[in-house]
Amino acid sequence: MKENELPVQGTQHWVLQDEVRLFLWEKYQGSPQGKPVLVLAHGSATAGRETFDLRVPGHPEYSLMDFLAKQGFDVFAPDMRGFGSSTKPEGHITTEQAAGDLSAVVDFILKLRGVSQVHLLAWSWGTQYGGQFVMAHPEKVKRYAAYAQMHARSPDLEARRERLATFQRAPYIRITEQGWKLRFNSLTPPEVNDPVVMDAFAKAAALVELKSPTGPQVDLLTRQPLIDASKITVPTMMIHGQYDDVADLPGLLPFFTALPNPDKQYTVVPEGGHMLHLQKGHARLQRAVADWFAAP
Repeated sequence: MKENELPVQGTQHWVLQDEVRLFLWEKYQGSPQGKPVLVLAHGSATAGRETFDLRVPGHPEYSLMDFLAKQGFDVFAPDMRGFGSSTKPEGHITTEQAAGDLSAVVDFILKLRGVSQVHLLAWSWGTQYGGQFVMAHPEKVKRYAAYAQMHARSPDLEARRERLATFQRAPYIRITEQGWKLRFNSLTPPEVNDPVVMDAFAKAAALVELKSPTGPQVDLLTRQPLIDASKITVPTMMIHGQYDDVADLPGLLPFFTALPNPDKQYTVVPEGGHMLHLQKGHARLQRAVADWFAAP
């Protein structure tokens, strides 16, 4: 049987960082050996596996990890501290701590697979700690994609500002299934959402994230900018959905312009918002990301 006809395999790993145990989910087709390595950095609310490898009944095409594995990548999705199956510290977590966790994960993968560089796709708040990691360790990143990157005046962040005191007071909050579904709406019209996908995501998130960290929200609302475009020197693609409520051309084009590497690309994908990977435009996102990381 040819490798591209084999089922996609999933393997879990654990990474130790500052006495914190980090869960790491890996997917590949056939053998992981000799494949380009791709790391996926999750956002501020849900962990890696639930974000990028969601199991939707009757719709396997929504797993970004499976798609990328079938394109020949060895794909890893870590849970940063405070998220998913990783250790949940008592106090607020910071963007810098997440960047340190990502660095530990990448070092683990480099040693595990015997490679010198990884590709990195970062989503939402992941673009903040992922961006910090790329700034600090450009030699470890071959190509980078910032997906749904926020900026200081993002409409959704402005809407969250009234909850800042709550975020500052409690390091974790509980989000209901209905609360998880709200992330699909905002500026996004209902026709780009599939209720079956929304329900699957809400159930998975509520099951895994029994409490969600608020530290990322505090950082996003009080400490921007957290990253400096002039210090992100690797080839970079910026990509977001047409209806994204944190990522838009007016807010991000200055950042894109300031990226120093001439190998860069800005892509807007129709039929999706902040949850583009789980919305109607998901196939276009998958193709754009795979093509970017397959470039020489």
